[in-house]
Amino acid sequence: MENERLTNDIVKALKTVYDPEIPADIYELGLIYRVDIAEEGFVEIDMTLTAPGCPVAGEMPVWVKNAVGAVPGVSEVKVNMVFDPPWDQSRMSDEARVALDMW
Repeated sequence: MENERLTNDIVKALKTVYDPEIPADIYELGLIYRVDIAEEGFVEIDMTLTAPGCPVAGEMPVWVKNAVGAVPGVSEVKVNMVFDPPWDQSRMSDEARVALDMW
């Protein structure tokens, strides 16, 4: 039950991080590939960008680390930037598609 609460709180935190060029959060955009919660509140996240040349490529992992690190019960956060598989629009949620009018 505690792991479920922590997972929900982490997702809420991820939804506070936005790609500055796109009016949708990174979770709904499908930029988060994996969230792993280990013992002692250690969280490891695999994420990507909409494009490898994204202007905030160096900053966005820090935003993610800070947002998730502020969640009660999280002791440490490691963010891995991955590009395999490459991101594409099929990874977006319906919520992101509505926000971006991409139906």
